[in-house]
Amino acid sequence: MSVDTTGIASGPAIIADGMGRFSIEAIEVDPPGPGEVRVAMAAAGVCHTDHASLHWPGPLVMGHEGAGHVESIGAGVQDLVPGQPVLLNWAIPCGTCFQCRRDAQALCERTHELDVPRLGSSRAHPGGTRWRGQPVERAFHLGTFSRYALVRAEAVTPLPADLPPDLACILGCAVMTGVGSVVNVAAVAPGESVAVLGCGGVGLNVVQGARLAGATAIIAIDRVQARLDRARTLGATHLLLADADDTGHAGLIAQVKMLTEGRGVDHAFEATGVPTLAFLPLQLARNGGNALQVSGAHGAGSIELPRFFWDKRYLAPLYGGCVPDRDFPRLFDWIARGRLELASLVSHRYPLAALEQAFADMLEGSSAKGVLQIA
Repeated sequence: MSVDTTGIASGPAIIADGMGRFSIEAIEVDPPGPGEVRVAMAAAGVCHTDHASLHWPGPLVMGHEGAGHVESIGAGVQDLVPGQPVLLNWAIPCGTCFQCRRDAQALCERTHELDVPRLGSSRAHPGGTRWRGQPVERAFHLGTFSRYALVRAEAVTPLPADLPPDLACILGCAVMTGVGSVVNVAAVAPGESVAVLGCGGVGLNVVQGARLAGATAIIAIDRVQARLDRARTLGATHLLLADADDTGHAGLIAQVKMLTEGRGVDHAFEATGVPTLAFLPLQLARNGGNALQVSGAHGAGSIELPRFFWDKRYLAPLYGGCVPDRDFPRLFDWIARGRLELASLVSHRYPLAALEQAFADMLEGSSAKGVLQIA
């Protein structure tokens, strides 16, 4: 890891080849241009999206959750200084497009590149990150599985000085997605009921969000007892161990209804990432209730239209409706007041070279949230 006399930084990064394989390679990262920040990464969260990115077009610098410190800033960057601890977010809002003006910054049209000639891009300058001398893409315009990340300033949020990066890094996706889907998107009200299908990194934070929102019944559902036990510590009031033989989910649906006076929950969340389960929340929600698919599951799914009966709303929110300037300070405040838990979520820590083990632990359900320690 070094910075040469021209200001180019070099260091290790995990590169996916697009065919399911990855390797640790050296990359070069330019000094930040106008409106950009070069971040020295300290820690990065590992999630199912990172595993999926092994098959995205490669080569690709992996990783989209991360925290570290500002290494250098480009012209025009305000309110950030070298050495400052920071969190990265992948909303990267421009602040001026149609979606940003309506406070839907996770849908920023510049970040989603809907009209690049007019709006530009939320990427750092072209060719600013190189592998083997050639420009390389970075996951979510970040690439947090690396020693250095060159990003737009809008991707950077200052961190409280007392929040360690190996805990803070998971705020950038798992916590924001889970908690935000509850408080921003579903707008769960005190006294309402919630079911959470899948208690991995995102699902556990749906549980936390439901507790923060004042839900009185929080039903956690998973096939792994250890995940349910974690959900209990974070606020779940009822635990349902899913039965692999309940292929049509009739037993599970009956259990949820039994806990909700026969009607189903006010809000049902899917956080498994399994396409065939994406519509199951519709069968767990009451008439007039909300069903939310928060895992970003991809692939084929089918649904009988009567599952929407009656007056049920189905939502697939992105990033918990994240508005970085609004949401991250609120998360920091909840952490400082002991209302939002991070320490017990990070169950495993790994060196950069142990990503394979981090994926294995995540996929078998033995980890709540794994974190790569980069520095």
